[in-house]
Amino acid sequence: MIHAETRLHGTVTRLADCQTVELSGRVRRQVGSLIEADGPPVAPGTLCRIEDGQGGFWAEVQGFRDGATLLFTLSQQGRVRPGARVTATERALRAPAGTRLLGRVIDGLGNPLDDLGPLHADDEVSVEGTPPPPMSRPRITEPLSTGVRAIDSLLTCGKGQRLGLFAGSGVGKSVLLGMLARHGKADVNVVALVGERGREVKEFVERDLGPEGLSRSIVVAVTSDQPPLLRLKGAELATRLAEYFRDRGADVMLLFDSVTRVAMALREIGLATGEPPTTRGYTPGLYSYLPRLLERAGTHPNGTITAFYTVLVEGDDMNDPVADTVRATLDGHVVLTRELASRNHFPAIDILESISRVMPDLVSDDHRRSATRLRELLAAHREHEDLINIGAYVKGSSRLVDDAVSLRPEAERFLRQDLAEGSVLHDAVASLKKLVGAP
Repeated sequence: MIHAETRLHGTVTRLADCQTVELSGRVRRQVGSLIEADGPPVAPGTLCRIEDGQGGFWAEVQGFRDGATLLFTLSQQGRVRPGARVTATERALRAPAGTRLLGRVIDGLGNPLDDLGPLHADDEVSVEGTPPPPMSRPRITEPLSTGVRAIDSLLTCGKGQRLGLFAGSGVGKSVLLGMLARHGKADVNVVALVGERGREVKEFVERDLGPEGLSRSIVVAVTSDQPPLLRLKGAELATRLAEYFRDRGADVMLLFDSVTRVAMALREIGLATGEPPTTRGYTPGLYSYLPRLLERAGTHPNGTITAFYTVLVEGDDMNDPVADTVRATLDGHVVLTRELASRNHFPAIDILESISRVMPDLVSDDHRRSATRLRELLAAHREHEDLINIGAYVKGSSRLVDDAVSLRPEAERFLRQDLAEGSVLHDAVASLKKLVGAP
């Protein structure tokens, strides 16, 4: 027995003295952000360093094709030559985390984008994450005050709920996200700006978010000119930071703009790696990736992530593949319309097209009856709007329509809200009951 232990100790000592084998390969071909290489023989998701004569850059293995390793870059690469060395690393993609990141703007790899100096993080986390098991999720039972009167009163949101904000371009999605970050009652905000124009990042931080919102927020920004894989990493990093604070008992609000840009990045990567295109060119990987990403938000035994995901509906088509997939996955949807925005009605929320699936479990009977009553009046006015506008409706024809016409101006004022105007859940509900004449 002693001799066996001695031999084992000697073997371990010799193994510790051995040099590790460096797995590497050579660049064969490059098309856009896709690089084909002869090796290294490593699994998808492995980080690799590619030489470019200027210090090199990072890429990640995405798959294999015809004996070649397919890599996507994580940065705006320099000059890549045929035969450039590709070296695999054992390092997983990690990023800073912790309360010292509050008030900072970072990129998809966790590097600072603002002018506030280097990051001094409390912790470091892997960018990857997985949804919690379904039976470990507590039910959503507690409402969250979002600070937006129309949502709090008619689309009441619970802690741990996930909602989609569906809209075409230029109807106020970013403004609404800024209102949620400023006036919402979450402990921490994590804001993901994925695929935005470069100028919009600073505009959102300074105008929509403001110092008040930024002070308790972390902004992860990856602009549209960045490689598609970096846009995906930005989405995953923002979600991972929200999970980090949730695991420590916080009620987190994840404000994600936009899922559509993530889907476009997935399409670009999927087509380049050989996935077959389906509807509108989206590849099958989209329909498995998006649920995995969206299901990471929600309730947890330690804390909650209440998430708002914006979906840019192309041509105002609410039935495009991304919108359909997101709407089927989330716990409700808020629809913003161009018609309301053109009338200077902000936030441009179409109450009749929007729904919160968990609202019945969160509100009192009086609140629910008041919300139902206002919806009925808004629906009646919309149904007879053409007759009302041309003066063809005869007062007294319908008691419901008469009430809808008389209440319309007050309802409009109630549903409109200035960017700087805050609201709390209790006051919003009280105003709703007063509006519809509830006792």
